[in-house]
Amino acid sequence: MIWSGVIIGGISFLIIGIFHPIVIYCEYYFTDRIWPLFLVVGLVFCILSLFVHQIILSAALAITGFSMLWSIKELKEQTERVRKGWFPENPNRVKK
Repeated sequence: MIWSGVIIGGISFLIIGIFHPIVIYCEYYFTDRIWPLFLVVGLVFCILSLFVHQIILSAALAITGFSMLWSIKELKEQTERVRKGWFPENPNRVKK
C-alpha cells in the first residue's frame, strides 16, 4: 500500500486547522495589516516546496504556503467579523 496520499491529506487537515486560530490571533494583536508577512512567508514556503525531493515534505511546505496565502483573505474577513461583533475586538488597540 502507498500511504503518501493519506499522510498528505492528514497534514492538510492539520495545517488548515492550525491556521484558523492563527488568523484570529494575528487579527486581534496585529490587525489585518500583517498581511504582507503572510504573503512573503507563503511565497517562500511555496518556492521551497519546489526544491524538496521528498514528496510528503514538499507537499507539507506547499500546503503551508498556500494556507498562508489564503489567510490573507481570511484576515480581511476576520476584520469584518470583528466589526460585526462576532469576535472580540482588542481593547488595547487605538481606534481610528
